[in-house]
Amino acid sequence: ALAHRRSQRFAFRQNMYKLREERDMSPKVFANMVSSMLYEKRFGPYFAEPIIAGLDAQGEPYLCAMDLLGAQQLAADFAVGGTASENLYGTCESMYRPDLEPEDLFETISQVLLSSVDRDCLSGWGGIVHIVEQDKITTRVLKGRQD
Repeated sequence: ALAHRRSQRFAFRQNMYKLREERDMSPKVFANMVSSMLYEKRFGPYFAEPIIAGLDAQGEPYLCAMDLLGAQQLAADFAVGGTASENLYGTCESMYRPDLEPEDLFETISQVLLSSVDRDCLSGWGGIVHIVEQDKITTRVLKGRQD
């Protein structure tokens, strides 16, 4: 219920921005909006570590991770969050290579996710991978262990 309410608040603020500015929100602006919403709740924070990813107006990738309070950390290659973040960082650093093709990137992300969550008892059940390209977004569901 809380995640649904947050999603509605994001959609509301995004629609208000679109009405006021008469243009779509860029990933950077959306990240700043999410950051300020998280900081508003700093004394009773949402227990979420959002990662904002998208393409800017020039088609360049934008990737930003945040902590509970909305402190932004811009990333050039990858960002991780959640209970298995330590495992994810190590496997991402060892397996990620720049300029991968979409299929190779999906394969790398899948291997990183599944191998990292196997080492964390609070993670599991798989994951959802979104590959953002200039003309499309590909979404695939990974099934992990079911214990």
